[in-house]
Amino acid sequence: MDWMDIVADTLATEFSDVPDLAQLVRIVVRLLLAALLGLLLGFEREYEGKAAGVRTHMLVAIGSALFVLVPQQAGIEPGDMSRVIQGLVAGVGFLCAGTILKRGRNEEQVEGLTTAAGLWMTAAIGMACGLGREVTAILSALLGLAVLQAMPRLVIWVSRMTGPPRGGDRAQTTRAPASHGDEARRGPGRGH
Repeated sequence: MDWMDIVADTLATEFSDVPDLAQLVRIVVRLLLAALLGLLLGFEREYEGKAAGVRTHMLVAIGSALFVLVPQQAGIEPGDMSRVIQGLVAGVGFLCAGTILKRGRNEEQVEGLTTAAGLWMTAAIGMACGLGREVTAILSALLGLAVLQAMPRLVIWVSRMTGPPRGGDRAQTTRAPASHGDEARRGPGRGH
């Protein structure tokens, strides 16, 4: 065997993790679906001017899918996969903690909880895609979008019907959905 045969055999071995076309299609579908669902959730957050936008949500979804897809391809045992998922959830939790800010004189105002929860949800959706649970991932993403879009409107509607929230000194944390005029006040580049 000459050196070119050794290089060719080594390259063939290194790229042998996809044995057939069916496996390649499976990988592409799972990763692209994770990216698409991350894009949907990230677009909503970016449109609202939040710190974690399209790119962040897409990367979290694709990364989560990849973290469970690769061990699955390698034939990992279900008990070991649970440890992979635990590590992934802990890592995403660390990322999410970075989006939460306390503001105000006594740090009584907390911001970023919804963005953190959205990233956490996006990681779970990515994991569902990576594990081949595409319908569950799609339904979860649609439910997440409904929560992000519909619930603020519902809270405002209920507040108008019932009056201001009870609790005296507690500041109202609900805000109206952003209008197109709000985008100009936020400035360019926010939400990346």
